[in-house]
Amino acid sequence: MKISTKGRYALRVMIDLAQHNNGEYISLRDVCERQEVSAKYLEMIIGILNKAGFVMSLRGKNGGYKLAKTPGEYTVGSIIKLTEGNLAPVACLEPPVNQCSRADKCITLDFWKGLYKVIDDYVESKTLEDLIKH
Repeated sequence: MKISTKGRYALRVMIDLAQHNNGEYISLRDVCERQEVSAKYLEMIIGILNKAGFVMSLRGKNGGYKLAKTPGEYTVGSIIKLTEGNLAPVACLEPPVNQCSRADKCITLDFWKGLYKVIDDYVESKTLEDLIKH
């Protein structure tokens, strides 16, 4: 499993919005400058976050983006899964339910399930607030 730039940048955008949260909307240009990421790429990512209700947007001169909830209400897992999809380490654990003809005799299946659980438990146990405080 490898997290793409889309997932990593989505997490960085959310952290940036949390760190600079003063109740006002934050321009995407400011986020781009601080994060050193192109506006075009962040526009695509912020669109995903906005559509999912993770951020609120406002158009116009004083427009921009801000978190829809408090930093403690966002898990790292929810952000990464939104942009990356399932974090399963192997294809047979991705939805829908395992259709592999070897599932009932696969010696490694329990190992992969265990690894998946460790990954999921870890990313779901960390919030934006945890990352900011660290």
